Order: sequence, then structure tokens, then C-alpha cells
Amino acid sequence: MGLVATVAADLLVAMKAREELKLSVLRMLKAEFQKAQADKGKSSALTEEEALALVRRLVKQRKEAAEQYEAAGASDRAKEELSEVVVLESYLPAQLGDQELDALVRSAAEKVAASSLKDMGKLMSALMPSVAGRADGKRVKERATAYLTLL
Repeated sequence: MGLVATVAADLLVAMKAREELKLSVLRMLKAEFQKAQADKGKSSALTEEEALALVRRLVKQRKEAAEQYEAAGASDRAKEELSEVVVLESYLPAQLGDQELDALVRSAAEKVAASSLKDMGKLMSALMPSVAGRADGKRVKERATAYLTLL
């Protein structure tokens, strides 16, 4: 079952269980899927990669909003945004741990012969396809920078 179908099924379960937070997040997510599908056209369905990218974008938006609410002193609204993030992240693949990410950075650096921060572009272009949604780009860059500065 694809992500779009999973969200639709979970939406029904959340309705029956009267889970207000999950229900509102899933309704918003389903609406975003429908909007993306309409933008794409009726001839082709939303792919798994496109659906996952949409969920990642929504998670990033919620985290940024939470930071802004926290900075403005609206901690209750920031908590709401972060609780929505938890629901959305449950539909993303498991994130890589630091050790796994460091191993990928090391192997990619060896593959492209990256030896200094000047090689960051080569390293990141070799590394990002293997990480593919299992780690945030900002976090990957931080780990890659740390690795290259230790060389």
C-alpha cells in the first residue's frame, strides 16, 4: 500500500477513534496530496517519492513555524506545531543514526577522494543520493563538515 493510501486508511481510523490531533493533521496531509495531484494532472498518479517529499516539506515547515512561535513567546502554539511534526514524521522512513551517517560520509569521501573542505561539493553530491530522505540535508552537511575538518 502506498503512502497516499495509507494516509487515507489512517484518516478513517482516526475518525472512528476520535483522535482530534491526528485527524486534523491527516486531513491537512490528504488535502496537500490532492493539491499536488491536481497540479500534476489527472493522467499520472503521485509517486511515492513525491508523496514523501511533500511530507518532508510539511515537517520542515512545522519545525520552522515552531521555532518562530518559540522566539515570539508563543510556546503553546510551538508545542502544537511540534505535535503535528510527530504525526507527520510517522509517515517518513526511519532516520539514519549518527554512526550510520558517519559511515556513509566516510565511504562517500573515500569514493570521491575528498580530503578538505574544498571538496565539500563533490562529497555532498556523492552522499545525498545514498541518504535519500533518511537524513536531513542540514544534518548531513554538518556530519560531512565535521569529517572533512578532522582530515
